[in-house]
Amino acid sequence: MKYGNKKIQLDGILFDSKKEANRYCELKLLEHCGKIAELQLQKEFELIPAQYEGTGKQRRCIERAVKYKADFYYFDRDTGRYVCEDTKGFKTKDYILKRKMMLYFHKIRIFEI
Repeated sequence: MKYGNKKIQLDGILFDSKKEANRYCELKLLEHCGKIAELQLQKEFELIPAQYEGTGKQRRCIERAVKYKADFYYFDRDTGRYVCEDTKGFKTKDYILKRKMMLYFHKIRIFEI
């Protein structure tokens, strides 16, 4: 249990919190009504690629890639834009840094629910 959240299973999907599961229900309803499209869960974005040294068989990874995984990513038909959402209770320093990198590198603002 991370940060006191209780995992919830819904539609065969395991969510990190009740808040995230509730938002999923809201988004599924919006998708059904045609307000949003292309709903994706846990979409991954690369912020910094993996770093390697050497060549050929000697090539090895010295730093793994830094990635951000969005809780929800979808197309909002009213605005004509893609939306990246994260259901947050507690904001870690790691999350805040990744949020800033998403805006800087991908020009994507994360909306916190």
